Amino acid sequence: MNIFGWKPAGRALSRPAQMRASASGAPIARKSQHAGTHHNSLHASLPIGIAGVRTASLGDWPRSYEAQLRTLYLDNAVAQRAVRLVAEGVASAPLTATDPALAKLICTTTHGQSLIETLATHLLLHGNAYVEIIPDGMGNPAELFALRPERMNVTLDPRGWPVGFVYRAGGAAMPMAGERVIHIRTHHPLDDHYGLGCLGAAASAIASHNAATRWNKALLDNAARPSGALIHEAAETMSAEQYDRLTQELAQQFSGGPNAGRPMILEGGLKWQSLSLSPADMDFIALKAASARDIALAFGVPPMLLGLPGDATYANYREANKALWRLAILPLAKKILDSLAERLSAHFPEARLAVDLDQVPALSEDRERLWAQLTAADFLSADEKRVMVGLGPLQPMETEQ
Repeated sequence: MNIFGWKPAGRALSRPAQMRASASGAPIARKSQHAGTHHNSLHASLPIGIAGVRTASLGDWPRSYEAQLRTLYLDNAVAQRAVRLVAEGVASAPLTATDPALAKLICTTTHGQSLIETLATHLLLHGNAYVEIIPDGMGNPAELFALRPERMNVTLDPRGWPVGFVYRAGGAAMPMAGERVIHIRTHHPLDDHYGLGCLGAAASAIASHNAATRWNKALLDNAARPSGALIHEAAETMSAEQYDRLTQELAQQFSGGPNAGRPMILEGGLKWQSLSLSPADMDFIALKAASARDIALAFGVPPMLLGLPGDATYANYREANKALWRLAILPLAKKILDSLAERLSAHFPEARLAVDLDQVPALSEDRERLWAQLTAADFLSADEKRVMVGLGPLQPMETEQ
């Protein structure tokens, strides 16, 4: 089934050039991939944005997706934990499938890669997830493998419609037919072909959190307080040679953690005055907590589940865990499973993948309440009750029995 060649009746033969908003808000026309323009690697000197846009580095944190991963995500415990909570929750959700072979294909670990967890991570961070369908000798899907999203580009025809993909790695470009790749993306209001990830929205909060961590580390390295000031009480000023020698001695013998508490011997005319900052001036703990809550908000994780203090949005941990499943894990799992089932329906007739809500421990109380309500509803038939809990109607043979 060639979904890239399908055009509904009545659609215009030509399509306007795709427009993108620049960093200043001005639209930038994107050339067609068919004409040979590479969306992500046109200019190696410009970083890649979250949605694949080449933009200059702005502010105190990188705007390139790969640079954000290296300098922000990989070094931040809160961001990693938030993403892993959602991704591992999606991967651990019990699945139901119309075909056992389809369920085995989705759940099989290929070359050490957990497909569902990898796709969930890519969607959270990048906004795009790509799955390569590896066929067997008969042309049927044998394996599914998730590809790095920042290396993938959608190729467009002269009218602006997607016709395939190009995967770039190690300096080589490999064209891939549209039928061999499953593209899953989140909604991007300014892009027709690429999704919008959460890492860009969380970048400023992660950068602030990392900066506060580095500042606190520097304070610990310097005995957790400002070093103080040397006051020269003599009438004459110090010469440049004396000032340089004094600065060098302070740096070598009295600065840093190993020299904490070491007594200082001062020459005549010098007096040591200790300096300190009030807790309000050094409120980096509150800054870190606020940044951590912003990070959790960007990835849809209740702050309570990350061990962050001072958040009273949820009554308790159980309610927060339930909210995580209802608001983050289940919607993301539905997007992934529906996309996989739709593209694999050509090989698995009436393919359907879904999360078995009855087997999710976090939702057990909700499901128990629903079962109790349906049991007490005498005005509903058995088939209607089964449909409401996600089961199919009874078969005629079961009905007769």
